[in-house]
Amino acid sequence: MGNFLAGKVIAVTGAGRGIGRAVALAAAAEGAKVVVNDHGVAVDGASPTSEVAEAVVKEIEAAGGAAVAVADDISTMAGGQRVVDTAVQSYGRIDGAVCVAGILRERMLFNMTEEEWDPVVATHLKGTFTVFRAASAVMRAQRSGTLVGFTSGNHQGSVSQANYSAAKGGVISLVRSAALGLHKYGVTANAVAPVARTRMSANVPTELAEIGEPEDVAALVVYLLSERAAAQGVTGQVYTVAGPKIAVWAQPREIRSVYAEGTWTPERIAEVLPGSVGVDPMRMLSELRAMEEAARRGGRPNT
Repeated sequence: MGNFLAGKVIAVTGAGRGIGRAVALAAAAEGAKVVVNDHGVAVDGASPTSEVAEAVVKEIEAAGGAAVAVADDISTMAGGQRVVDTAVQSYGRIDGAVCVAGILRERMLFNMTEEEWDPVVATHLKGTFTVFRAASAVMRAQRSGTLVGFTSGNHQGSVSQANYSAAKGGVISLVRSAALGLHKYGVTANAVAPVARTRMSANVPTELAEIGEPEDVAALVVYLLSERAAAQGVTGQVYTVAGPKIAVWAQPREIRSVYAEGTWTPERIAEVLPGSVGVDPMRMLSELRAMEEAARRGGRPNT
């Protein structure tokens, strides 16, 4: 057992499998008491079972750690509250909340149904909110704590996962809002965009050039949960981890601007905008066009 998180109480959603499980095990191995939350569903959100969360608790206990299972659905307010209440009732406090839980329902935007949109957004975005909402109230009173949301590089956009992409973009804005709203209470908030081999990454519609293991992601999350990260002022950030690579995403900001003399008209905008403000090219769109062109030519895109 290590001591990087000694004395801390950490709740992890989606902790029954993949990255969530790796985070729960790593946190316990570094001395934390862990609330293992997993609704135990399939990738598409079906067939819930409490067995997956309970199995991870047994792993932690077998290694000499302390953990408790919660199988509630965190897409409900009651479920998110239950995760936090369990931490406080079992261990007296909550020092970290890590929201990994997620599902996928892939469909092109023009074919996507409400039944494919709502559960994905509810699990990823609302499920992060419900836990953050409950945890932040306790952390505010403690005047300490860390929130970690899970996003994806797909927050830039996705060909066939608009629901997932929209939810992951929302997680980033939620994390930044938490960082701003809670900093005066000593609470930090960050997001992780992992690239790791999991049952969800197997459904990514594009080839992943850089990819690692869930344990790589867990190491970064343990750092973010630690006193070291808080002391180093790490908050409001989005990090990617892919095997040996760690990267930080830029903060959103204006790039270029132009001002009218008088009132803008559509005609005047058409004359001025292309040569002044212009566009900020979508990297993923450029890559997609290159792949489409290569497919048309029967070859491979130039690199």
